[in-house]
Formats: sequence, structure tokens, C-alpha cells
Amino acid sequence: MDKQHLIWKEENRRNVLDCRIFSVWESNCKPPAEQHSKNIQRTFSLIEARDWTNVIPVIKTPDGEKFLMVWQWRHGAKELSLEFPGGVFEPGEKPEEAAARELYEETGYRAGSLKKLGDFSPNPAIMSNRIHFFLAEDLKCEGRQELDEDEYVDVEFVGIEDVLQGMGKAPYINALMGSALSLFYQQKKHA
Repeated sequence: MDKQHLIWKEENRRNVLDCRIFSVWESNCKPPAEQHSKNIQRTFSLIEARDWTNVIPVIKTPDGEKFLMVWQWRHGAKELSLEFPGGVFEPGEKPEEAAARELYEETGYRAGSLKKLGDFSPNPAIMSNRIHFFLAEDLKCEGRQELDEDEYVDVEFVGIEDVLQGMGKAPYINALMGSALSLFYQQKKHA
């Protein structure tokens, strides 16, 4: 199925703002139907950031399987969030390396098994990066958290059903949790 008639052509871009974790660009593009015209361009704002990862750690307990989750303050929402561990890739880091590192740094646990479940564009309308989701199993506590200087995180085991029932209500406010759970249940169905 040919969809070339939907593709915009970027003519140029300009950096507007550089921040610690992202940069903002203006992208001047020609619409598909107007690419042969010299005068028609549209300007779009884009956010460029490094890829990041979310890890879905599952641990077997006497009370059944649970997720290993982290509590964090989220500055944009101005509230606490209970979510899966994760974070931004270091330069040159592979997705699996980032997932293993973030899991250990935020929780002190390492995974005996780390499986990629998929990746998404968090907001393809304005963001250039991708988020990579991993399932972590056979967890072993091998130390203590190694948090960044500005990172404050508490760890908690939460029942899988509790998370599913709580989605869409505080403290499960991170929308990417919905994507993570979708991939988790897709994997479980085919396991």
C-alpha cells in the first residue's frame, strides 16, 4: 500500500532551546500536496530527547506474582507517581544495557532474565525519541539503590491485579504505564 502522498518533506530546522534532557526545534516542512511549490511551508515544534526505557520487574512471592515498582515525585504533575523503574539511555548505551542499569540503580535488583517486549514513540506528533519496554524476571537483590544526585525513589512490591485495577487513578498517573501493561499482558497471553 503506497502512502507516499502523506509524507511531509523537511526543508530545514532551527534549534530554539537546549535543556538538560531535551531540545526544542522548529521544523519547516512542505505539505505532501505542495512539495513542488516553492512558497508553501509549515512550521512544527519538535522535541528531541534520548531514548529511554521502562522495566517491568516481576517477582514471585508467597502471595503470588508482584511487580517491583518505584514511588517518585513528578514535577510536571506535582504529585507522587507509582510506576515501573526506568530512565534515559546514557550516550552509546544499548536498550538492554539501559534497562538493566536503570533497574539496578532505582531498585538494587538485577534480573536473571531480561526480555524486550516492544518499543513505542511516546508522542510521535512532537517527540523524536522512543521508549523501550523490558520484562525483568528472576530478580535478585544485589545491593542498594544507586540513585542520581537529584533522584529520590522508594521501592515497593505491588500485586499485579492491584496495578491493573488502579490504572487511571492516583498514584498510577504515568500514561506510559498503560503501554507497559499492554505489552506485559500481550506477552503473558503468548507465553
